[in-house]
Amino acid sequence: MARAPRLFVISGCSGGGKSTLLAQMAARGWAVAHEPGREVVREETARGGDGLPWENLTRFAELCVARAAADHAAALARPGATLFDRSILDAVAALERAGLPVPAAMAAELAARRYDAPVFLAPPWPELRRPDAERRLDLAAAVAEHDHLETRYPAEGYRTEPLPRLSVAERADWLEARLDALEAAA
Repeated sequence: MARAPRLFVISGCSGGGKSTLLAQMAARGWAVAHEPGREVVREETARGGDGLPWENLTRFAELCVARAAADHAAALARPGATLFDRSILDAVAALERAGLPVPAAMAAELAARRYDAPVFLAPPWPELRRPDAERRLDLAAAVAEHDHLETRYPAEGYRTEPLPRLSVAERADWLEARLDALEAAA
């Protein structure tokens, strides 16, 4: 019998090791939905678009939500767990932190698309931070992002768990064991 779809989010601090962990999980055979923000930045940069967080945050968030919604729908169409590098809520939270209004369509997507609990949060880990062309948040902004998400996910009804500060392989081992336990309890 095929296992039901399960949708688990890895969120938290920018530069906290989420993408590296998910690359390790993908190498181990787990289904992974890549971070919408990085994909949007690459695409918008290549086409000369303004949907970049440092140019038009609302447009960037709308593109991220569209990508995350498509990833969500695709995950529901396959059995077993999919691990998401961020979620729709991350894009909504970015607008909230900037004091910008959340468009009605974005709020509707947030309400309509749910993920499984817990949401795993990568804590601030300054030693891992490597700013690049796609990630421009300084450490203080990344910590503020984490702190907001740490309260915002529970406000949406999600239970959160911090990811431990371990090597990539040990963190992946921990996450696999945690996911196996969640699957056994389902």
